[in-house]
Amino acid sequence: MTHPPRSHRILTSLCVLTLALCSGCDDDDKSRRAAPPDASESPQDDAGTPDAGTPWDGTATPLEERGNWVDPGRSSACDFDTADASTSPCQEPSRFDVSSCDPTALAALDPQGIYMVDLRTERTLTDGGTLATGTFTSFRLSEDGTQDTMMGQPLLTRDTRDGGFSLVSRTVTNTTTTLRGCNTLAPDRITGCFARCFGAGAIQKGTFTAHRVAKWSGEPESSGGLTLLSETHVATGEPVDVYVARSHAYVVSMRRLGRNGGLSVYDVSDPHHPVFKTSISLPQDNLWNAAWAHGDALYIASADSGTVVYDISNPASPSFVRNLPSGTYGVHTLLVDGQRLYAMAPESGTFVYDVTNPLDPVLLTLISLPEPLSLAGPHDAFAYQGRLYISNANGGYSIMDVTDLEDVRHLGQFVHGNKAFAHHSAVGTFSGRTIAFEGGEGPGAHLRVLDVTDPAHIVKIGEVRKRNVTSIHNLILRGQTLYVAWYQEGLRVFDVSNPTSPRQVAHHNTYRETDPERTDSPFTGAYGVRVPGDGHVYVVDSSRGLLIFDEP
Repeated sequence: MTHPPRSHRILTSLCVLTLALCSGCDDDDKSRRAAPPDASESPQDDAGTPDAGTPWDGTATPLEERGNWVDPGRSSACDFDTADASTSPCQEPSRFDVSSCDPTALAALDPQGIYMVDLRTERTLTDGGTLATGTFTSFRLSEDGTQDTMMGQPLLTRDTRDGGFSLVSRTVTNTTTTLRGCNTLAPDRITGCFARCFGAGAIQKGTFTAHRVAKWSGEPESSGGLTLLSETHVATGEPVDVYVARSHAYVVSMRRLGRNGGLSVYDVSDPHHPVFKTSISLPQDNLWNAAWAHGDALYIASADSGTVVYDISNPASPSFVRNLPSGTYGVHTLLVDGQRLYAMAPESGTFVYDVTNPLDPVLLTLISLPEPLSLAGPHDAFAYQGRLYISNANGGYSIMDVTDLEDVRHLGQFVHGNKAFAHHSAVGTFSGRTIAFEGGEGPGAHLRVLDVTDPAHIVKIGEVRKRNVTSIHNLILRGQTLYVAWYQEGLRVFDVSNPTSPRQVAHHNTYRETDPERTDSPFTGAYGVRVPGDGHVYVVDSSRGLLIFDEP
């Protein structure tokens, strides 16, 4: 997406933007500039954890940053012949050499399922060496008459009979991809080779490993006492986030699959039996991605209109108050820290409001990163002890000093290998060190552990990877425990008392192929997680809806 030009200065007052944005704003009234929370105060939900009292001694070995994709090596003996290419060579079965393949193993495969596919392309360099790069696709096969797809597009060809395995798809931009199966590594993994033709010109080829993501060899559905208490389908759009306040769960949804997004409210005073109270979907304003409650206010991140403010003094029946405009592409995420509301607008920067009066946010400033970092745009952020940790999409992970909003300073940045996407983080203190648990988004996106004590010299000290084809999403840190919504990997819970070596202590596989409207999208599964301190864990799954667990 191409963003229009914008200012890259750190602005200290935006009252001139619109009267609606700056009602009650006065540059001379310093009392309106909400101070950052004192480190001794009890932290707001997700606002960080004071020193967890960990037995870790604070020492660590710096780790190499390799990006998200890790080269698995050639996965198959089959190959594709590019010589004398015709106008549609990727659709010619004879070009695939499958003489070393095992049709018996392929014939034993379950002829259905949703697979995420790790495509490995290898090309020869001028010095005679080779360079391997990773790309991605996905497919869904069905035996019940449901449309077979590849990355959401109908398959042109499917041949999975008698030990064969060939899938062909074409995108709306006239890119044809053919997957030719060769062998199996396990009942949930297929290996083979692929060819991708861009129109009638360039050809890309290589090998692939396809993972049936609802299956994890040998792993049970649940572990570590993570007991599922209830599951509630969300009918409004595709649910992506939840916030719990006043014994009510506020679930926000994006527009998806022909359904408008919006807000769904559930009374969760009995977590075994949530009670639906109401749903809200505003005309032309229902692409909602995140929620946060503060006092009588519920703030919602809208890609259509910015920050939407609701009054939840009656928690079962939110009433609209106003919206806070924030540019062409709206607000993607938001959070409250002390008496400040931070709203991350990918096109504009981070809007900061004084929410001393929760229902009447007052704009204080707009934080923009210095060039060229500002060209990426903030995707999410985390506030902790006077610093704002900004997940700046493909621009990396940046740390800002926000103790004085009239002198906001960029303190440092962590650059991901291969410009991997910076998505979300959670920050706390361990043995006197400030530690960030940071995750990206996209195939291979995983958990990084960063020592950010000195923002000018950020050091990677730990990591946790799952399958090369799945993506981490949102994180919650509670003391020495980290809760992770990991898309197709479901909910993962880690003991991080030694942050250099996070140890999984509980999990629940939320992803099921049979869930209504489950697709082959790589961005589906466990989206959001909240641990509000009531003894329960709340997870939003894109298809299953609101899941409530006992806290392990």
